Amino acid sequence: MKVVVLCGGLGTRLSEETQLRPKPMVAIGGRPILWHILKIFSEQGFSDFTLALGYKGEIIKEYFLNYYALSNNFRVDLSNANIEYLSSSKEDWKVDLIDTGQDTLTGGRLHRLESHLRPGGTFMLTYGDGVANINLNRLLDFHRSHGKLATVTSVRPPARFGNIVFEDNHVREFLEKPNTGEGWINGGFFVFEPGVFDYLKEGDATVLEGTPLERLARDGQLMGYRHDGFWHCMDTVRDRQHLDGYCAKGKPPWFNLT
Repeated sequence: MKVVVLCGGLGTRLSEETQLRPKPMVAIGGRPILWHILKIFSEQGFSDFTLALGYKGEIIKEYFLNYYALSNNFRVDLSNANIEYLSSSKEDWKVDLIDTGQDTLTGGRLHRLESHLRPGGTFMLTYGDGVANINLNRLLDFHRSHGKLATVTSVRPPARFGNIVFEDNHVREFLEKPNTGEGWINGGFFVFEPGVFDYLKEGDATVLEGTPLERLARDGQLMGYRHDGFWHCMDTVRDRQHLDGYCAKGKPPWFNLT
C-alpha cells in the first residue's frame, strides 16, 4: 500500500527554519521530521512512500540520493575513489519523489498524483509536519470496516485546527481551522479509496481540507477514526523545540503505539 506524504508547502509560520529548507526537512532529534514520519509508518509495515514535492523539493531529493552515506560511517580511498562502508544501517523503504508544483495546494498535489495512485487502490496520506503514536493497522482495519471513500484521523489538540463534527462514526461536518471551538480536529493520517479523486476537480487550486472533504462529509463518504494518544504538529519554532525535547529524553512518544 502506498503512503503519500505532502511535502510541498512553504511553512510560513516556521519561516526561521524554512527560509533554507522545506518544512519536512527541519530536524528534530538530529533527523528531519520527515524521517520520523516515514519511520512511524515503516515500523508498522508500510514502507512504500510517495512524497509530493514543491517548495525546495530538490533538498528532499538530495537527502534521499545521499541517504545511505548520511546514515552510515564510511571510508573513502582517495587513491582510487573507492568507498567502504563501516556500518550497515539502512531502511527498507521505497520512496517515489514527485514534483507536484511550487504553488500547488494540498488537494492539487493529490490530484497530480492520480495516475500514480489510482491503479493501486486504497492508499494512506499524511502531512510532512506531524507525528503521532497512531496504530496504523487499526486505522486501516477501521477504514475497511465501513466501506466509505475516506477516513480522517481526529485528535484533540488546540482549537486552531480543523473541527470535526461526528454522528456515530460518520463525519457530518468538516470545518477547517475555526477561530474558536473545542473537540475533535483534523490530525492528518488519512486513508483514501481512489474514488476521492472524483472530488478533486479544481486542479492545483484545490485545498483538500476545503471543498473535497466538506463534500465527502455531506455525501456520507467521510468517516472519522478517533485517536486519543500522542499527536503533535510542527507549525512554529516553539513546536520544533517541544518535539526536539521529546527526542532528547530518549525514545520519543510517537514511536510508542497506543
